Amino acid sequence: MDFAGGKAGPRFAPVILAGGSGTRFWPRSRRTRAKQVLALDGESTMIQQTLDRLLPLAAAEDVWVITNKLLDGVIAAQLPQVPRGNILSEPAARNTAPACALAAFLLEPAAPDTVIGIFPSDQVVKNQSRFKEVIRAGVALAASGNRVVVLGVPPTRAETGYGYIELGAALDPKAVPCGDVPVRRVKRFTEKPDRARAEEFVASGNYVWNGGIFLWSARTLAGAIREHCPAMAPLLEKIAAAHGGPDFERTFAEIYPQCKDISIDYAVLEPRSAKGELQAEIYCLPADFAWNDLGSWASLHEHLTGGAMCNTFDATDPVHCTIDAERNYVYAPGKVVALVGVDDLVVVDTGDCLLITTRERSQDVGKVVQELKRTEREGLV
Repeated sequence: MDFAGGKAGPRFAPVILAGGSGTRFWPRSRRTRAKQVLALDGESTMIQQTLDRLLPLAAAEDVWVITNKLLDGVIAAQLPQVPRGNILSEPAARNTAPACALAAFLLEPAAPDTVIGIFPSDQVVKNQSRFKEVIRAGVALAASGNRVVVLGVPPTRAETGYGYIELGAALDPKAVPCGDVPVRRVKRFTEKPDRARAEEFVASGNYVWNGGIFLWSARTLAGAIREHCPAMAPLLEKIAAAHGGPDFERTFAEIYPQCKDISIDYAVLEPRSAKGELQAEIYCLPADFAWNDLGSWASLHEHLTGGAMCNTFDATDPVHCTIDAERNYVYAPGKVVALVGVDDLVVVDTGDCLLITTRERSQDVGKVVQELKRTEREGLV
């Protein structure tokens, strides 16, 4: 089955969420060149990689990008295949629920059966063929009823920075249109547990990470917003009705900031639970395609090295000097770098800023951005 170019199968409209600031990748990531528009693991930027793996599944004119005014021009230049009118700039940051739902209200009037896929713009996937297989299965499942499909990443550690999905019963493969891709019901969602609970979840073997990839029809998502966020629904309906007309920018700017600042998980998925048991048709497919969200410099190092004990250099000069140094990540364009007797460091040199931290503390780099803002050094963020 191939959904691209109007071929057999349901219409598929990927929505790429690209409004984040990527503060944990400071100082490379700044407000006007956030993580999603950087080339962190190759020549293509993160958002270009995201689009490239989606285009075999969807026509370029069916792709939507939700971003902000600081990045929309850069993104439009990096994604020339996507129609400029499909790149929407949020007038105010309102988390993922309004962004996801806006796409549903835009598509519902004329094409309510279109399956919307929500995709973060800053993830990497190594197994592209498996990714396409799983997404095709998820689109078919989401199109076959009032269903929500989430992708669950098999956990490799007790990570406290991710949400978790508790899996329910497995479905009979003959009962769902997913081929060889296994399907499980979802019992509950848990957001970012503490260390003890995360270790318990991983040890149980019945939990997966919430990778932030969701699939549902425009009708299903719009209906869920009307049910669980009744104040938000009429606002988004007004914005959608103005799309393509002369008053769209004004309407968008005036109304969108009135939407609640809430994630799609909290707005739609968690409210569908009663006493911990989800009553709606919510299903989980395995994101077993070598997924990584590159959430920090440490995770980038792990991605680039495959978890090996080696050092990683992202610099112009290929000749560096290391003496008794292991597991370091260095970004220093135009420099020869010498590491002597140091392990597990992150060193990032952008000319105007120099970051030195440990891989263990790389999740805290975002605090540097907060401190720079607090001390009114906005020009460095």
